[in-house]
Amino acid sequence: MTQRKRLRNAVPPMARRRPDTDNRPPRGSARASVRPLAARVRSFPPIGRTTAHTLILGTMPGVASLAAGQYYGHPRNAFWPIVGELFGFDPTGDYATRVRSLADSQIAVWDVLASCERAGSLDSRIDPDSVVPNDFARFFAAHRRIERICFNGGNAETLFRKHVLPSLESVAAELVRLPSTSPANASVSRERKLHAWRIALAPHDSLGPPALHNAASVAVP
Repeated sequence: MTQRKRLRNAVPPMARRRPDTDNRPPRGSARASVRPLAARVRSFPPIGRTTAHTLILGTMPGVASLAAGQYYGHPRNAFWPIVGELFGFDPTGDYATRVRSLADSQIAVWDVLASCERAGSLDSRIDPDSVVPNDFARFFAAHRRIERICFNGGNAETLFRKHVLPSLESVAAELVRLPSTSPANASVSRERKLHAWRIALAPHDSLGPPALHNAASVAVP
């Protein structure tokens, strides 16, 4: 028996694998994972009263929020704990009660986009050619007391400036960019987020004169 044949026979049969199988990534590896396919997603109607003085804008509800049918429905999103602390209501209460508490505080909530194609929940996965903005002309016509627009993250502000502002004749409102409450924004602690949101959502009577819509946004650190 030749040396090569003796070595081959020394290898247990189960250890001999076909070359194409050897090159497959192991289960659970990054190469083996499958990215979610992009799908058309649609946002919710706005919440709040026509007497609201502050509008909080996100980009588009994530997968967890869409599944729950609720704004900021991901259990690790800091939005409800933050606004609950600022406006004195239980952030773990039922959704209808939380929405009513925000409305009582003259806060409106909406998203910049009416629909878009996105794979997963991250804003970075939004197809820029697919975005359709919400009808803000109609919104502001019905909410004439809005004096402050707070963006829940920089992406919301970017989309608003690109897809909404050019179509509006005029909006007299202070624009405030806030750190995103998304769990994806893990580099900013909850304490820093709370501090920034507390400054931005100070009592309405303490607001100065509203800035014109084409002024630079105030970035609250």
